[in-house]
Amino acid sequence: MMKIIGENGMLKDQLPQVNVALPGPKTQALKERRNKANPSAIRCIYPIAMKRAQGAIIEDLDGNLLLDWIGGVGVLNIGHCHPEVVEAVKEQSEKYFHGMFNIVSHEGYVALAEKLNEIVPVKGSEKKTFFANSGAEADENAIKLARSYTKRSNIIVFSGAFHGRTFLTMSMTSKKAYARGLGPLPGGIFRADYPYLYRAEKEMNEAEMLAYYKQKIEKVFEEASPANEVAAIVLEPLQGEGGFIPAPIAWVKMLRELCDKEGILLIADEVQTGFGRTGRMFASNYWAEAGAYPDIITTAKSIAGGVPLSAITARTEIVEASPAGTIGGTYGGNALACAAALKVIEVMERDNLAERAQEIGATVTERYTKWMSNNPYIGDVRGLGAMIGIEFVKDKATKEPYPEMVNYLIEECIAHGLMIENAGTYGNVVRFLAPLVITDAQLEAGLSIMEAAIEKFTNK
Repeated sequence: MMKIIGENGMLKDQLPQVNVALPGPKTQALKERRNKANPSAIRCIYPIAMKRAQGAIIEDLDGNLLLDWIGGVGVLNIGHCHPEVVEAVKEQSEKYFHGMFNIVSHEGYVALAEKLNEIVPVKGSEKKTFFANSGAEADENAIKLARSYTKRSNIIVFSGAFHGRTFLTMSMTSKKAYARGLGPLPGGIFRADYPYLYRAEKEMNEAEMLAYYKQKIEKVFEEASPANEVAAIVLEPLQGEGGFIPAPIAWVKMLRELCDKEGILLIADEVQTGFGRTGRMFASNYWAEAGAYPDIITTAKSIAGGVPLSAITARTEIVEASPAGTIGGTYGGNALACAAALKVIEVMERDNLAERAQEIGATVTERYTKWMSNNPYIGDVRGLGAMIGIEFVKDKATKEPYPEMVNYLIEECIAHGLMIENAGTYGNVVRFLAPLVITDAQLEAGLSIMEAAIEKFTNK
């Protein structure tokens, strides 16, 4: 097994430590090369250039140790360079790297599909899975399935949604800053209100909430697309870019009933929520426990521990509705990625990482909630498992967003060795996506750094 050794032991067990002010000279030199070689539109606000990483710790080129609470934006639930995943990829690399699945079969693709068919909680007893390379590709393929199966063209998505940056998924994504100057975008995509209850027009009990948001979808049926022309409703079980907002289970059940009534497919975009993050292997497991299975689930990010891969899983009759040649692609289900994913799932199940996510989430939520009770700028704390959002506002009564504070916290935390990232429509939410293999000592160190940054901003 691979070992990464720091000065005082394995890198994965180290605590954050900034010895050279960020960015250090080696990092700055690479940043200057980056500015000359790469597009400025691919922004990077973090003064970090990686030398090596393991678990929840990144060592930069200048020897600083950074605690990673971003995890490649949800890619590294199993941590950086998990040694068993590294060995699985090495072993596969000595056999073959690639064989396009449209041309030749390979066991890893089939075995991974079999495993996902076993564990992914979609509606139906017989399931099939196929692979792509990214979350956006998975979402596009899910739309292909829905349109082929229903023989309908239109799609309903939600406010706050993020589904990708390809042309179709840019249309599905709510925030149009991701599509600035790139129109016209594909049509047939219509938007309803997502239950962002912290910012709802008024406080509502569950019955009022369901009636209110059901009316919002019915308004889409009335004003944008008749229900009998809608192929699918697509949602994230917990919105990522939208601000880490969990979908209320009662609302999901309402959507399931509405979809069944109107012949519409329900698609769960689990690109960011999947693979242990929310305290279940998939956030849709919570839906399934309430009897509201989705028809199609898309996954990516943490599926393969950092190797590009995504998956689309649905019951057999939906998958088989696609005409030959309309799905699949050159790299989808690459042999190295499948080997990594099989090992990721094995480790997650064996080491109970979904349960670990619940433990981490409980600790973080308790601390965040304590801060909220004492701080005038923390408006809301929410999430599932270890996918937690903390929202900052200028005034708790008006709920005016405070993105300037979040920007300050990002800079202050990174200066002391903690990497955090913003989220939300207004950029005023800090998202928690630390690897689920983070140690208790590292978690405490990160919380202490963040608490100190909040206090410093509050008292300045």
